[in-house]
Amino acid sequence: MLFYLQQYIIVALLFLPLPLHAAHGLSIDGSLKYPKGFTRFDYTSPHAKSGGHINLHDLGSFDKMNPFTLKGVPPSGLNSYIFESLAVPSLDEPFAEYGLIAEDIELATDKKSVTFTLNARAAFSDGSPVTVEDVQFSLETLKSAQTHPFYQIYFRDIERAEILDPRRIRMHFTRPNRELHMIAGQLPVLSKAFYSNHPFDATGAASMVPPIGSGPYVVAQVVPGKLINYKKNPHYWAKDHPVRRGMFNFDSITIKYYKDPVVSLEAFKAGEFDFIFVNIAKQWQRDMRGRRFDNGELIKNTIPHHNNSGMQGFVFNTRRSLFHDVRVRQALGLALDFEWTNASLFYSQYTRNNSYFSNSIYAAQGLPDEDELKLLNPWRDVLPQEVFTQTLTPPTTTAPKSLRGNLLKAKKLLEQAGWRIQDGVLKNSEGRTFHFDILLVDNAFERVIAAYANNLKKLGITIEYRSIDPSLYTDRIKNFDFDMVVSVFGQSQSPGNEQRDYWSSQAADQQGSRNLAGIKNPAVDALVEAIIYADTQEKLTTACRALDRVLWYGYYVVPNWYLASHRLAYASWLRQPETLPLYFSATSWLDTWWRE
Repeated sequence: MLFYLQQYIIVALLFLPLPLHAAHGLSIDGSLKYPKGFTRFDYTSPHAKSGGHINLHDLGSFDKMNPFTLKGVPPSGLNSYIFESLAVPSLDEPFAEYGLIAEDIELATDKKSVTFTLNARAAFSDGSPVTVEDVQFSLETLKSAQTHPFYQIYFRDIERAEILDPRRIRMHFTRPNRELHMIAGQLPVLSKAFYSNHPFDATGAASMVPPIGSGPYVVAQVVPGKLINYKKNPHYWAKDHPVRRGMFNFDSITIKYYKDPVVSLEAFKAGEFDFIFVNIAKQWQRDMRGRRFDNGELIKNTIPHHNNSGMQGFVFNTRRSLFHDVRVRQALGLALDFEWTNASLFYSQYTRNNSYFSNSIYAAQGLPDEDELKLLNPWRDVLPQEVFTQTLTPPTTTAPKSLRGNLLKAKKLLEQAGWRIQDGVLKNSEGRTFHFDILLVDNAFERVIAAYANNLKKLGITIEYRSIDPSLYTDRIKNFDFDMVVSVFGQSQSPGNEQRDYWSSQAADQQGSRNLAGIKNPAVDALVEAIIYADTQEKLTTACRALDRVLWYGYYVVPNWYLASHRLAYASWLRQPETLPLYFSATSWLDTWWRE
């Protein structure tokens, strides 16, 4: 599951078989850390104080107030501050959720439906109650063509929502899978009344109307493209709920927008905002210094995590004819000198991605085992033999290997694919020169690409790269209007339905999907379905490892690197709980902080 939201389950015996499980929370494996009646999550603090203001930041701009549609860019914070779901994740557990809008959750014995009983206190910020009609409306809307394709794909196996009575709603599944009841709990609950008066897919000025939600904050101020201010709802219905206690402690939150990370860092050092998550090694090593760091006004800290790091890479758009041949993609991967890049540009801070599920149990190990082969053998005739005979090993320049050796291998692969150097330029038999563009949104990445471009030049390949405006970048990504792009395919602790959006043939043609590479491979489609419908942890792990091998030897990306920690800097007056969660983003943990 890529995105947790919130859930609970209940079943009416008149309508369903005897329930398999009914509780204050659910998990995939049936275990819960927190018992019924728990007071707070361990990674929150009983000493947290409510009050004060915090300034945050984001890059780019925004031009709409609906985070669920495809067109346009919403401001940060809407999903977490305004909207809520039926259940929320525990950041201590890889596969658990606890009820919020739903106070009880019941999964049918046959796992073909789940029933939610709504909390009678749940209310939107305008004071109106959250109803089962709102939940039904939310599912129908998010499965419709009005929304971003991610939601259509993610909730696809939830067939319909059936209202049982004023507080109970049952979601029926097209077929069961081990996480679908938890995906149902992640459904964002929208106000039917609000979107009846304000079209869900509004454009222009109408799209900037602040939405109504049931979350802890309301939108207090909007300066389009520049800032948004959230103000604590004094009548927030769940302020003393166990899954909310010790969280969302600031009275107001302002998010300011900056054009690039260099400008934003200088703004942070000047005191324009109070917290920054740093993902540029040079900034962390060399630029996080100055008077305010020296006198203790600003603090920098590296926080470890246990997250599944997924895959970051240079993504080939295989919709382009230039990248149709797998030998070409493999050759271009050999031109990246990670060891030099890591030592010279990143101060040796990173680890090379060696899997699409890096830093997790789902990463392929050694050669395929017997269970993996059962999934892979039906596709043996169409898969590269390396899937069966080689481990997942990224190219290296560590001795005795060398960049020169890698480039010689790349040259042979390109020649086999019909490309030869003529007058210092790589051309095919039709006289086409090998040239492509790399689309960037962060100019700090240009120095990384410069070194890669220099290596490609030795193969007779010319590339152009430039950073463009974030809004334009987002639009081009949604429309797959690029040759190569740097992207991250994040993974949860329990991969599932989101894999369709990443890799499936259906998603390849769906505008706005995360299948940036344009993968259309029946073996990949089958393995994605094996992941989604795995009914045990062992089968899930096996399916993920089999998919990992097929994606790796499809050479759809040039693997990059990851960091098993968060690099944070913040104002010294910020306080945080003593206990760290296990699986968390920097922003999700910030929700537990407070002002001293």
